[in-house]
Amino acid sequence: MKRAPDGLGPIIALDRRRAAPLYAQVYAGYRSAILDGRLRPGQRLPSTRSLARDLGISRIPVVTAFQQLVAEGYIDGRIGAGTFVSPAFAADVERAPRSHDTTGTAPPGRRRIPMGRLPPETEPWLDHWGAFRVGQPALELFPAEIWARLVARCARRLPRRQMSYGDPMGFLPLREAIADVLRTLRSVRCTADQIMIVSGSQQALSIAARVLLAPGDAVWIEEPGFGGARDALTLAGARPIRVPVDADGLDVAAGIARSPRARAAYVTPSHQYPLGVIMSAPRRLDLLAWARRRGAWLIEDDYDSEHHYGHQPIASLHGLDTDQRVVYVGTFSKQLFPAVRIGYLVMPPDLTPWFRRIRQTMDNFPTPLYQRALNEFIREGHFIRHLRRMRGVYGERRRVLVSAIERQLGDQVRIIGDHAGMHVVITLPPEIGDRDVAVRAAARGISVIPLSSCYAGPRPASGLLLGYGATPTSQIPHAVAELRRAIGV
Repeated sequence: MKRAPDGLGPIIALDRRRAAPLYAQVYAGYRSAILDGRLRPGQRLPSTRSLARDLGISRIPVVTAFQQLVAEGYIDGRIGAGTFVSPAFAADVERAPRSHDTTGTAPPGRRRIPMGRLPPETEPWLDHWGAFRVGQPALELFPAEIWARLVARCARRLPRRQMSYGDPMGFLPLREAIADVLRTLRSVRCTADQIMIVSGSQQALSIAARVLLAPGDAVWIEEPGFGGARDALTLAGARPIRVPVDADGLDVAAGIARSPRARAAYVTPSHQYPLGVIMSAPRRLDLLAWARRRGAWLIEDDYDSEHHYGHQPIASLHGLDTDQRVVYVGTFSKQLFPAVRIGYLVMPPDLTPWFRRIRQTMDNFPTPLYQRALNEFIREGHFIRHLRRMRGVYGERRRVLVSAIERQLGDQVRIIGDHAGMHVVITLPPEIGDRDVAVRAAARGISVIPLSSCYAGPRPASGLLLGYGATPTSQIPHAVAELRRAIGV
């Protein structure tokens, strides 16, 4: 009969100079590990022989300690199976109070971030993957076979030097490929030396916030806006200043009135999240002029700028910047698939050492395999072909969705932000709570985001965000009908 492998035990520091005998020190170490949860109910423990060998002591003190732990009910010994933490501790763990401190009463030295200003980790409408899920691309249309072939090829040819520690900035050939794409498609004036590969736009925002901002700095944010950006800025210790969005994008004059000495501004100019408006050229120039006068930074989140309908994609804010004030953030999650976990940021050249250093404190460097595969995906032309194909697909899904909304909901709602991106917004009458609608829709298999959840301040508007990227045209009319029932109109 094959013997089961030994389990793992906690690190126990034995001190032969102490008066306490060795068996008592082993006993105390294991008892403490069980009580504080480092050893879980049912977890297998190492054999007495291997533990004695690891501790550099004879087996007798270990056997004595385990016998005492068995006698007191902390562990169970099973003949032929091994020794395990007693399952009886499961109930104690479940009954143990959990800390949800958001009021500033956490133990000294443990809490420095104002967690009470952050939203809940999850919302009920995000637990479902039905029709209209926002931010989800058409995964069934991604060229998965081509991608799999490239990943397999790169895995077979992965050089040994790339199996070791890598460049915090990312795989240089991929950065060069991204620079080519950005210069061509987004009018971003950059070189590969200004590009850092990250795990997605959220990590890019976190790094940018730590580099550009000091605790207490005021930062303009769009209202309504992207909650992930608010979180990144808040966790960096910044003070988000809500600035309203109108038909021309972020209202620069309102921002100056509310906080003229702000250190930075976070914007989504090419497709404002969530309203979908496009920042006008005069407003972009006003924003750049303010940043130049103030010496402030602009964080441009260009999360799905490739998809515009009825006109060519709008050039980036970065392309108009002549003073190196813009940090540009992008991601491949919408163009490819979210699990690829590859995003990027473009930084001013003089800030590159700062970004590099902050990156090294977070996760050192990005994993190389998918970077190599994505580089070949771009170089061989698959990326541009997929982008062009999906622009047509999403344009058709958008058309069918708008038509279904107009036909089934009529003048009960108003559609906004339908000229770009992968989602639209419908406004609801003030007396209809959008959060209640989102919960009822989830029960019907429809995944929508309430517009009010995108507001950080009082008096939010009532509405719904409907993503159409992952919803086939054949399913859209039925899904709109289910949504109408959830709304109750």
